[in-house]
Amino acid sequence: MPYKEFTLDDIARHHKEGDLWIVIDSKVYDLSRFADLHPGGAGVLYAEGVAGKDATQVFFGLHRLEVLQRPQYARLQIGAIRGQTETIKPLGPGELSLVPYAEPTWLTPGYFSPYYTDNHRKFHKAMRAFLMEVVQPEAVRCEENGKRISQEVVDKLSEINFLAMRLGPGKHLKGLTLMGGIVKPEEYNYFHELILNTEIARFGTRAFVDGLLNGGVIALPPVLNFGTLEQRAKFVPDILAGKKYISLAISEAFAGSDVSGAQTVAVRDGDEWIVTGTKKWITNGTFSDYFTTLCKTDAGFVVLLVERSDAVSTKPVKTSYSSTAGTAFVTFDKARVPVANTLGQVGKGMSIVLSNFNHERWMVTATSLGAQRLVVEECLKWTNQRIAFGKPLHAQAVIRAKLATMISRVETCQAWVENITHQMNNMSYQEQSDKLAGPIALLKQFVSKAGRETAEDATQIFGGRGITVTGMGKVIENYHRTSPFDAILAGAEDVLGDLGVRQAIRRMPRNARL
Repeated sequence: MPYKEFTLDDIARHHKEGDLWIVIDSKVYDLSRFADLHPGGAGVLYAEGVAGKDATQVFFGLHRLEVLQRPQYARLQIGAIRGQTETIKPLGPGELSLVPYAEPTWLTPGYFSPYYTDNHRKFHKAMRAFLMEVVQPEAVRCEENGKRISQEVVDKLSEINFLAMRLGPGKHLKGLTLMGGIVKPEEYNYFHELILNTEIARFGTRAFVDGLLNGGVIALPPVLNFGTLEQRAKFVPDILAGKKYISLAISEAFAGSDVSGAQTVAVRDGDEWIVTGTKKWITNGTFSDYFTTLCKTDAGFVVLLVERSDAVSTKPVKTSYSSTAGTAFVTFDKARVPVANTLGQVGKGMSIVLSNFNHERWMVTATSLGAQRLVVEECLKWTNQRIAFGKPLHAQAVIRAKLATMISRVETCQAWVENITHQMNNMSYQEQSDKLAGPIALLKQFVSKAGRETAEDATQIFGGRGITVTGMGKVIENYHRTSPFDAILAGAEDVLGDLGVRQAIRRMPRNARL
């Protein structure tokens, strides 16, 4: 039913206690009965420039657009201003933002890229629409309440083969329908996966990014790359279908970046291994059914696929981001594991683990990139609508300087990420392990450092709102609090920087001289 139309003079007559109307972006709201329920107090609504007035500028100086979309507030609308139309609208599913630098250049009208095809563009539009409609509401809920992702959403993700796509191109995609058939398995490449990874980070829900089956992203590759046909047939289908969950169990209180310091022990007993030890900070561990686990043996390290049992217990680890990630402390209390669950050769466990790090670090870098671009967009919007000292915030030179640095960082990160992704597209798994360990380590160090610097700048731009969990600055607060995860997970910055340089030194030609 169409709304009644009013004039601004009509609105001006309703500016008193018990009779209060305002206009926001051409829409007329009757706040007469709501005023006393306003979270900020009724006085704000009776202020000059609000009561009986067009309060669009005042509103958007205090609230996000999503507030008006909530049912309890949307129902307060009673009409619209004659001759005016709504101009401030949320992005529709799959739509691109027109805010400068909110999208990478390959998605910006009038710009070009050598890396992406029309298929990538179709894939991106479909993926963004799916994530906005199906995943974003779940992401916001889970980030706030700390609960794991629901099976209902996992089932919808499985319908498009979401986890399989997050594992990158490969034989595991054969016979699968990807994203409703938009891309064929044999055409799927790392730029498709890059799109997916950057898109899932656009909701300002860092912990949910890890809760979004990240355990499978980092724990399944050892099974796919080193598992036997029997192992792959037994475990992989149910995990890709979202019926079972898996985590990578490497880190311990004894061993973080120093993977070789792992103390979890596996002792051979006939056709079984007896596994004893603990693992810490294990993503998705609280709800996983399987654990790809690094263990010490008398013959060196081994990687075992350990199934949850009475001898395998998990408990949450409380970190600075939401428990929706399922971060766990895992205890193996003489857990019996079939020798048939051994991945690769005994004594080769360390090489299996190290070869797995490249893709994990690249994935963390990609999601960090997506989050940083979102933060840049938030800051550009805020400095445009926030009025300070009688002018938009971006009228201050110091603010423009911060924005310039933030934009420069994210565009630099984008260029380097795309360059590495292009190399991955043109290398085998073995070549990536040999040539890209150093470059990816340096890339991750650079991107995560850039992210934390951008988080600091964004917090200064948003002020008090940038340290408030809800409201206008909630995306900034979340990123400022959680950006250190990108600097730690899959390898701490200093360790990765050292790795990158050591790899470079190893490749120095013997006859290189000044």
